[in-house]
Amino acid sequence: MSENFDAIVIGAGPAGEVASSRLLKQGLRTALVERELVGGECGYWACIPSKTLLRAPEAQAEARRTAGLDEPGVRWQEIVKYRDYMIRDLDDSGAVAGYEKSGVTVVKGEARIKAPATITVDDRQLTAERIVIATGSEAVIPPIEGLEKAGYWTNREATTLTEVPKDAIVLGGGPVGIELGQMLCRYGAEVTIVQGAERLIDREDPRVSELIAEALQADGIELRLGQHATAVTLDGERRTVELDSGEAVDAERVIVATGRRPRAQNLGLEALGVELGDRGEIPIDERCRVGDGIWAIGDVTGVSLFTHVGKYQARIACADIAGQPARADYRAVPRVVFSDPEIAAVGLTAEQAAEQGIQVCQASADLMSVARTETYGQGISGEVGVLADVERRILVGAWAVGPLASEWIHQAVLAVRAEISIDVLSDTIAQFPTFTEAYLPALEKLKL
Repeated sequence: MSENFDAIVIGAGPAGEVASSRLLKQGLRTALVERELVGGECGYWACIPSKTLLRAPEAQAEARRTAGLDEPGVRWQEIVKYRDYMIRDLDDSGAVAGYEKSGVTVVKGEARIKAPATITVDDRQLTAERIVIATGSEAVIPPIEGLEKAGYWTNREATTLTEVPKDAIVLGGGPVGIELGQMLCRYGAEVTIVQGAERLIDREDPRVSELIAEALQADGIELRLGQHATAVTLDGERRTVELDSGEAVDAERVIVATGRRPRAQNLGLEALGVELGDRGEIPIDERCRVGDGIWAIGDVTGVSLFTHVGKYQARIACADIAGQPARADYRAVPRVVFSDPEIAAVGLTAEQAAEQGIQVCQASADLMSVARTETYGQGISGEVGVLADVERRILVGAWAVGPLASEWIHQAVLAVRAEISIDVLSDTIAQFPTFTEAYLPALEKLKL
């Protein structure tokens, strides 16, 4: 027999949680289906544990840079205990109970779409006129000879570790590779980052890559840029990674951080006549609709694989379900790497603007141009960059590398989203002393 609901959400990561909570508030009887843990990748193996583990050595480094402070010690077992508290000891029973108490029916198991408005979860059949897919993404494992046999970590093993390895090789120099590499290094591991591109985090402005490379090397991390791993071998507890340069590096652990891909396979979308995109994503329109009665949100859409984008799409989809005229706008998605210094960016890069035929000018300012930098600590460096559309005289992109960049990037986020003119931005009064003040010297260097 079928269990009938007004709405079914498949996937209980942040996007699915937002969707189920909002649908319930709309008065819809809602089922939330999850095959693993309610809270998803972000809550248990990615954002939450990684930022928790990064914080202690970051605070230690801040103390080191602050005049008159002793450097605090690191008590690893206490950090692990707090990390475990933050990820609920990988136990979602409390979360499940909370949803059940609120009125959401939680169903554990693998969901598969059998027909329009109908899914199965193991031996249960659920029906609803509204189905929201939020199944997230999974780590991409490159086809490197010997990798499977030698064994490797993904973000899951790296963020739930209990002992720090002596040394580690991180494959991938994007956000995940940078964060995990610096985290392990600051807890005492010798770290090598192998990046196929010629620079780290190559989706961002080249200057960003230079600044974070300098910071990681100052921490003692070895960078192998423009090199690819071709094979991995295991000898006892040591793994050797052969590179296409002819060199080889060895370490106790190999960590794969080469990207993520939408988890959309085996959902039964063919029953709805839905074909996946080139990257395995579920195609959606500006309302997050896949088709009649079905929506997709979060990483599975391939739009932008960030937790905050998934939560935003959940708001859009739920508004559409409620009959409101919601449309998604991705022009101003903030992108942050929680390294030390932090990396934050929004909007277009110069390369992307050129591809879109937008004539731009760009400028940057050193954080030493504002008083906050030296009041914050000694030996701090960083920059902020801005990118303006010459014809429309608005900001279309920005980036920052420095302390708390994840917080003060949001002035640029709002400027890009609202298309605030350069004249208004230049005439805005920033609090003294703050890092936000650095936008003004950068804006004043623009040659519009």
